[in-house]
Amino acid sequence: MKRVLAIILGGGAGTRLYPLTKMRAKPAVPLAGKYRLIDIPISNCINSEINKIYVLTQFNSASLNRHLTMTYNLSAGFGQGFVEVLAAQQTPDSPSWFEGTADAVRKYQWLFQEWDVDHVLILSGDQLYRMDYSKFVRHHIESGADLSVGALPVDAAQAEGFGLMRTSAEGRILEFSEKPKGAALEAMRVNTESLGLSAQEAARRPFLASMGIYVFNRHTLFSLLASHPEATDFGKEIIPTSLAQGDHLQTFIFDDYWEDIGTIGAFYEANLALTDQPNPAFSFYDEKFPIYTRPRYLPPSKLQDAQVTQSIIGEGSLLKACSIHHCVLGVRSRVEDEVVLQDALVMGADFFESSEERLALRERGGTPIGVGRGTTVKRAILDKNVRIGRDVTIVNKDRVEEADRPELNFYIRNGIVVVVKNGTIADGTVI
Repeated sequence: MKRVLAIILGGGAGTRLYPLTKMRAKPAVPLAGKYRLIDIPISNCINSEINKIYVLTQFNSASLNRHLTMTYNLSAGFGQGFVEVLAAQQTPDSPSWFEGTADAVRKYQWLFQEWDVDHVLILSGDQLYRMDYSKFVRHHIESGADLSVGALPVDAAQAEGFGLMRTSAEGRILEFSEKPKGAALEAMRVNTESLGLSAQEAARRPFLASMGIYVFNRHTLFSLLASHPEATDFGKEIIPTSLAQGDHLQTFIFDDYWEDIGTIGAFYEANLALTDQPNPAFSFYDEKFPIYTRPRYLPPSKLQDAQVTQSIIGEGSLLKACSIHHCVLGVRSRVEDEVVLQDALVMGADFFESSEERLALRERGGTPIGVGRGTTVKRAILDKNVRIGRDVTIVNKDRVEEADRPELNFYIRNGIVVVVKNGTIADGTVI
């Protein structure tokens, strides 16, 4: 794995995750109370003994850069490695921003080519899963492939949203089709039993979806980027082009939990699914394959008279006489008396407010950080540092699916109310 270079693609503007991406890059969006999305692929790399890691991004990268700098000093703790952000930049030779996944790698290939490596691992920064990439790389090497693609067995309903691969019984890719429908979809069926699934699962999931995770031979990657300068995306252009020119493309089957959390709905559901009992589909409680994040050295959480069921509570939180059910609360969350939180994702805060500061703020007519007394929040996301006043009701009472209320500090996406980072909701507001 010392001869593998990992490149994590931070994605575009993150419009599907807006307003969570209003002030931060998509990989910097908080996850599971204390992590960020970028922690997933980086932790997978570290656990796979891959420690040369670049993160490519071009939108709102300040908080992402700060998080990575404060979290991953690989030369100190994980061997002679690094995690480095490469933001899009304009140069005389390249005056435009990143135009796609392949274009992002092409614009920095002068840097990547300096590394004496044999393989390049391309990853996405907005997926939740646990994978040992060393098995992926070894499978790639043993198959003799030029390019390998992470493949997820899916059913017909899921298949329409992915790039699909039709393969031989040995997993060699014969055809690649981007989001096919109807007859074109049926033509992409594969006998996934021959690739390791049980007969029952093979019947249920006969399609192979691209996970957007690739292992390239070094020469193959840079040759494809150089010979096809018009190709800007790996999935839509580079892979079909490589297949058409006769390269050996291979699948690597991943039959475990994997979730693309690039939309507000998927992000919300994936977070709340972490509270499922007794065994959630994905768990951060795995000592053998931990997920790393920034060490904050916060005090333990304090529950004064709170009723909490099926929830995750981040450290440094203070919960008074409140009721919390099926929620994820981030670090430094503050919940006052007579509050009801249900099916809510609360991202917590970046700082503490003392009792004196909160009292002084109230006396000036302001709203302290956290969720104020007598408030009810259901099926909502409260971004970091929000100030929810007293006797507020956030329940989407009109069952609105989509709405933009920037002047009131909230949006509605997929029926979920999202209060923006640093936003204030005044006392008595009903949403």
